[in-house]
Amino acid sequence: MGKQVEVKCVVWDLDHTIWDGVLIESNDVSLKPGIVEIIDILDKRGILQSIASKNDHDLAMAKLKEYGLSHYFIYPEIHWNAKSYSIEQIQKNINIGMDSILFVDDQEFELEEVKNTHKTVDCVNSNLYESLLDNPRLNPRFITIDSKRRRKMYQDDIMRKQAETEYRGPSEQFLASLNMKFSIASAGQEDLKRAEELTVRTNQLNATGKTFSYEELDQFRQSDAHHLLVCELEDKYGSYGKIGLALIEQNADHWRLEMMLMSCRVISRGVGTVLLSYIMNEAKKQSKKLLADFRDTGRNRMMNVSFRFSGFREQSSDDQGNYVFEHDLEKIMSYPDYIDVRCHA
Repeated sequence: MGKQVEVKCVVWDLDHTIWDGVLIESNDVSLKPGIVEIIDILDKRGILQSIASKNDHDLAMAKLKEYGLSHYFIYPEIHWNAKSYSIEQIQKNINIGMDSILFVDDQEFELEEVKNTHKTVDCVNSNLYESLLDNPRLNPRFITIDSKRRRKMYQDDIMRKQAETEYRGPSEQFLASLNMKFSIASAGQEDLKRAEELTVRTNQLNATGKTFSYEELDQFRQSDAHHLLVCELEDKYGSYGKIGLALIEQNADHWRLEMMLMSCRVISRGVGTVLLSYIMNEAKKQSKKLLADFRDTGRNRMMNVSFRFSGFREQSSDDQGNYVFEHDLEKIMSYPDYIDVRCHA
């Protein structure tokens, strides 16, 4: 069995889970001992949290607000539908894998219903809630600046999505209204914890699916034969954080893109090819050929599409799902007009 992925979101039930009692029967429920601290520590570790509860929505949200907890939970699902449906909605809204969700509920029936529908969701009985902080999947190796502000970044994104839904006009005009700034820089030592986190957390837009440790990335950062790039995106609502990474092996006659990844949170912003276009332009300036590694992980088809959309063609492949792409650098996609691209590499 392969290494289990880190949990990205804990989904909580409410009655007899976050509080003792059944809210719809009595408003006089009481928080479980230590639950506030557990929720706060998970939040500080960069683990998102949501709610899947069969309850009256307005009553439940009012009670969470009364307890000072409502701001911790994004995309809460509070209604009378199946918990498996709630988990599915949360997963779609956050855009993460089912295997990175942990669900906490007091009823075995609900845990089984979710498990039968979503086989890879980790289902935990709420009577074990006090041991959650010791769960290895809830203990990331590093807690970075981006970890600590992850919930805030998702809440900013909810505001963006709301604004986008209400916007009347062409989508490019909406994107232009965001005043996006895309920064590309050589990775510094202070970026490496987040860089390791990105390789571990990014699945859909990771060209090879490889993960790299802090120590490996630091070696690449200091290597004369490699260039490690990190990029950040911000707009008028705030920063998306460090959202992209590239590792280039620099040879005498060619550059080889050994790692290329981008957070799926930003793909709808039309920035997916900006880093790739930057690398292509730099290789062309140096009169180098550009190769790129790609390994089919079963989850990263979008990155394959991005390479081909940008003009890469397959140079070679094996029967293990490994490909080498090449670009002739004759035609390079220009940056979108609505993004201010800043390069400090």
